[in-house]
Amino acid sequence: MAVARSIRFATAPDLAALQEIERAADGLFEEFFGPEPFGADSAPAGADRAAERGFLLVVAESEDGPAVGFVHVLELSGTAHLEQLAVHPDHLRRGHGRALVEAAVTVASARNHEQLTLRSYADIPWNRPFYEACGFVVIGPIDSPFHDGLVRVEEELGLFEHGRRVLMARDVSPGTTDAAQH
Repeated sequence: MAVARSIRFATAPDLAALQEIERAADGLFEEFFGPEPFGADSAPAGADRAAERGFLLVVAESEDGPAVGFVHVLELSGTAHLEQLAVHPDHLRRGHGRALVEAAVTVASARNHEQLTLRSYADIPWNRPFYEACGFVVIGPIDSPFHDGLVRVEEELGLFEHGRRVLMARDVSPGTTDAAQH
């Protein structure tokens, strides 16, 4: 049976739900990292995410339904970076995460980016393996102020205390078959 799904750019009413979606999704890490592994206030408000350069897409289970997940892509210095993907645990295993990733790839490609990067935990079952299934590959460090800044922020937040982090990328160049295949 097909799952009903609607993906759209986040609207003002959607923004109020993003923080709670992320907090609930972060709860999945408790099994590996303990309670509140990223801190009780680690999930930014939706309005704060919307104020950053890039785009926010949400998934709902009906055309005008409430957001049950989102993807946040930063666009800085010619880079498209998947900053956050979160689906509320009550709506997992329905393909929403993969659909959000594919929508982000489509938008990044339409905006003439050559690749979409992300940082992920290497050894958490639903992180790196999920993104690999979505066409991302682990790459070496990118020498750029933006990517160097991502690592610094992760260090400040203590993310390395919870496991190995990797940089991943997917080719999304306009017109490539890779951006359209996955």
